[in-house]
Amino acid sequence: MNNQKQQKPTLTGQRFKTRKRDEKERFDPTQFQESIVQGLNQTGTDLEAVAKFLDASGAKLDYRRYAETLFDILVAGGMLAPGGTLSDDVTRTEYCLFTANEDLETMQAYAQVFNKLIRRYKYLEKGFEEEIKKLLLFLKGFTESERNKLAMLTGILLANGNISASILSSLFNENLVKEGVSAAFAVKLFKSWINEKDINSVAGSLRKVGMDNRLMELFPANKRSCEHFSKYFTDAGLKELSDFARNQQSIGARKELQKELQEQMSRGDPFKDIIAYVKEEMKKTNISEQTMIGIVWTSVMSSVEWNKKEELVTEQAIKHLKQYSPLLKAFTSQGLSELTLLLKIQEYCYDNIHFMKAFQKIVVLLYKADVLSEEAILKWYTEAHVAKGKSVFLEQMKKFVEWLKNAEEESESEEEEGD
Repeated sequence: MNNQKQQKPTLTGQRFKTRKRDEKERFDPTQFQESIVQGLNQTGTDLEAVAKFLDASGAKLDYRRYAETLFDILVAGGMLAPGGTLSDDVTRTEYCLFTANEDLETMQAYAQVFNKLIRRYKYLEKGFEEEIKKLLLFLKGFTESERNKLAMLTGILLANGNISASILSSLFNENLVKEGVSAAFAVKLFKSWINEKDINSVAGSLRKVGMDNRLMELFPANKRSCEHFSKYFTDAGLKELSDFARNQQSIGARKELQKELQEQMSRGDPFKDIIAYVKEEMKKTNISEQTMIGIVWTSVMSSVEWNKKEELVTEQAIKHLKQYSPLLKAFTSQGLSELTLLLKIQEYCYDNIHFMKAFQKIVVLLYKADVLSEEAILKWYTEAHVAKGKSVFLEQMKKFVEWLKNAEEESESEEEEGD
């Protein structure tokens, strides 16, 4: 019994050694590389033939194990050493992406080769994305022409959904950014991406992976401003991207402002201090009063826990808004701002069902507090309202609007008598 126990480790150890030696031999990519290079040399520049060769070879060659080698050869002609250089002693082919013509049509054809290969062998998907990330980190090791081709190809692959926009994180590498390589590469990439799709599609893909707010990182810290970004990409013929980034920064600034505003309100800061802070931020971030009144309204309404009972929430809302009316008044000095506020109130009461019956009382309160003028209310009633809850709110406002019209007519007739 003891003898058997002692023998076990020896037997296992011997078997393990043999397996390890076998695996080492199987992991040698030399033979794989030679097979791929030979096939590409035979197919030459005929990309249809290349696609067919790759499709057939997947049944004989171990794509799963040598994915990186396969992609290196298709892009650069041979296995890449760290940094992006081709080793002198490696088997290589002259038929690859880097030696192809530098034009969009050729890059689209190459994109199709990769697309067919990955659709046929789904398990290559992750490896391919990792390869693109690696190639982006190696950009300094490539020539300008090679970078341009890779940028165009990457833009097309992003447009086709073959890879995720998360690969762009490689472009934020400090060394690439510092030398301007990232920004120059991004110009070519976004041009081919927008050429395939449009800016809305690009924006959607960027948002999906949280890249929409990181584009400024393509530049060094001392140049990371909306102005520099806008000028750089507009001059490069990518005004759509400049506008998108400016809009993203504006959205970010508004979110930050709203957060700060809510904190000031929860601390109970004096209104004059809050108003001074907000007006200063409006100047700094170029936010209009119409946009600002929407932010103030949202902040005011989210600074309280509302009662769930419809009959009690109206009373609570009136009390709350009476307290905050000086704050709302500070940002309704223009007719357009008043209309914006009315639309915000309409949308809020519609979206929060407990407030459906409170709309008229809120408007009347803000009219009495000089936040809303009769002109703005009448304009909203006759033409400027939105569809949300329209019939309910117009019916609620009917009597008050009639009263306003009568008051206006009486005022006009008194003026005429005075004349």
